[in-house]
Amino acid sequence: MMWYDGGWGWGGWFIMAIVMVLFWALVIAGVVALVRYLTSGHHGHPGGPPPPSNEAGGVSRRAEDLLAERFARGEIDEDEYKRRITLLREHR
Repeated sequence: MMWYDGGWGWGGWFIMAIVMVLFWALVIAGVVALVRYLTSGHHGHPGGPPPPSNEAGGVSRRAEDLLAERFARGEIDEDEYKRRITLLREHR
């Protein structure tokens, strides 16, 4: 009497090996993606467009806005605010 091994043959074993390699590649890629996501530091903030160039006044405008925010929070006094805003506007 001959034992037939369930009928897999060489093709079945070959396909099973390929599926196993693909499965583990997917698991490893998922772990790598999860680690990169958790260690990126900005995973809750969508990336916006870069600030406009200084030619359009976008960068200096942003600097003036930040300076105004610092003044409003009381981090700098009025004299410091006026001195820095004058300096920013001179170098446009």
